[in-house]
Amino acid sequence: MSGLKNSPFGKRLRASHQDTTDDEAPKRNRPRINPIFGVNSTTTTSTPSLDSSRPTTSDSTTGPESPVEQPRLSRDYGDRFVPSRDAGDMRTSYHLMDDGGPSTPSKNRIIPTESDALKEQANSIFTSILHTEVTPPSPRRPTSPTRPVASSSTAPPSTPTRRRIFAYNSPSASNPATPTRRLDTPTDEAYSMSPVRAESRQLLESPRRQLRSVCKTPYRVLDAPDLADDFYLNLVDWSSTNVLGVGLGSCVYLWTAHNASVNKLCDLGAPQDQVSSVSWVQKGTTLAVGTTTGRLHIYDATTLTLLRTYSQAHNQRIGALAWNAHILSSGSRDRMVHHRDVREATHRPFKRCTGHKQEVCGLKWSGDGGPQAATLASGGNDNKVCIWDLRGSRRAAAGRPIGPGSGNTSGSAGEDAAGDAPLWKFHEHTAAVKALAWDPHVSGVLATGGGTQDKHIRFWNVLNGSMLNELDTGSQVCNLIWSLTSHELVSTHGFSSTTAQNQICIWKYPTLNMVASLTGHTHRVLYLAMSPDGETIVTGAGDETLRFWNAFPKRENTELKRESRLDYGRLIR
Repeated sequence: MSGLKNSPFGKRLRASHQDTTDDEAPKRNRPRINPIFGVNSTTTTSTPSLDSSRPTTSDSTTGPESPVEQPRLSRDYGDRFVPSRDAGDMRTSYHLMDDGGPSTPSKNRIIPTESDALKEQANSIFTSILHTEVTPPSPRRPTSPTRPVASSSTAPPSTPTRRRIFAYNSPSASNPATPTRRLDTPTDEAYSMSPVRAESRQLLESPRRQLRSVCKTPYRVLDAPDLADDFYLNLVDWSSTNVLGVGLGSCVYLWTAHNASVNKLCDLGAPQDQVSSVSWVQKGTTLAVGTTTGRLHIYDATTLTLLRTYSQAHNQRIGALAWNAHILSSGSRDRMVHHRDVREATHRPFKRCTGHKQEVCGLKWSGDGGPQAATLASGGNDNKVCIWDLRGSRRAAAGRPIGPGSGNTSGSAGEDAAGDAPLWKFHEHTAAVKALAWDPHVSGVLATGGGTQDKHIRFWNVLNGSMLNELDTGSQVCNLIWSLTSHELVSTHGFSSTTAQNQICIWKYPTLNMVASLTGHTHRVLYLAMSPDGETIVTGAGDETLRFWNAFPKRENTELKRESRLDYGRLIR
């Protein structure tokens, strides 16, 4: 103990603790070692921990003492090393990759900004070749010979008798150990100069289908000041006479595609009344305009005159309009869908439909001219899609069977006291449904798109009320429209859970493969319309721009010849 007193450590110990004895000070101030967390952080001491590497023998010839050093927790040592994880971040401590948390279904399908059909085809070929090379099929590969298990009654070794050591025989199917590979075949893998197998070479050398290229940049960009950034409005529509109608603030402007001239159709005048929807009649120059106060105006675009006004069309804003010849349907925030015959003098609708619990933000009539021409699809903020038949069929009263699964329909008279119940009611979407589009190539097929919490495009067969297919786009679906020249579908997007946002996607139906992805808007692409020839689409966004894209090929000559030159612009009904 005297050696410890005379050592430099003992002198420092007596200087810092004059009130305690030399024998009790090291014992009393020794830090307690916790078996899990190391040194106890609650024990306060000014004495440094004992270092087992320093000698404990006395040395009176040492130099001057070093100054007293303040103890630090990092200098503490115990009998064994226990790492201290004060931060508790395992990913930072071990440099783990952050995957962004648990993956959601919408993240499983990522839409890259430059994804197109060529890249998807190349990725598919690479995956097939990789699968062939890594796990090749080998049904005819010979098995390795196995040594028979020696039994306990094996005879002792003896001198072999005189017989032929080497035996040559032709391959036979009776002996599975005999290889069946023919080396005299010129196409054998042993003579191949390629590093891949014959199946992979055949896949690489086989002709591929020609894919059309889509221009990734718009050929025209127009400024659209005061274009509302509202998901529930429909402010852009393209007429059959090649005139684009756009609602900007309280005004409606007409842009003629032939000469790029701009005309101001109307100005509501009142600052509290704004344009909320515009819609052209299928054939003609009549334009319907809905406002935020519930008014409905009908204009003649040729003479720029007001034909008539429904001052109390709805109690709240009119966000969706749809024409069926002379029938004008309007959907409003008051959850009602009204149908009016514009030829009648009365202002009252001849039919009302109440199938939604919240705002109606999407309306589309089936325009195929077949037996489903009287079918109307409506989408609402209540995440529901309703299919209406204006021919007056009441499903509950007629006793017609309710469709399976997705066709869950409530057709009681209490739900719709003023009109017929919906023919079908689809509940699969989990967000507002604004995007609606009828397939012009297949009768009775409807495409619907959900909002931010849904991100799905679903395809329905309204003849039997079943869902045909669904596609997870990974982004908010704002609009849908079918191509007239090819069996393809265009979708515009907004908020996204992936890196790609505000894109315009073209999908091939029914394979649902992506043909192209167009980007350029900096805000949600909330508005979409197609030219009457079916070659050009125009998109509008909250960035107050209208962009024109050459999205589809031209029609075949046979289809052009069927159109009458006397009905230029489809003016004749």
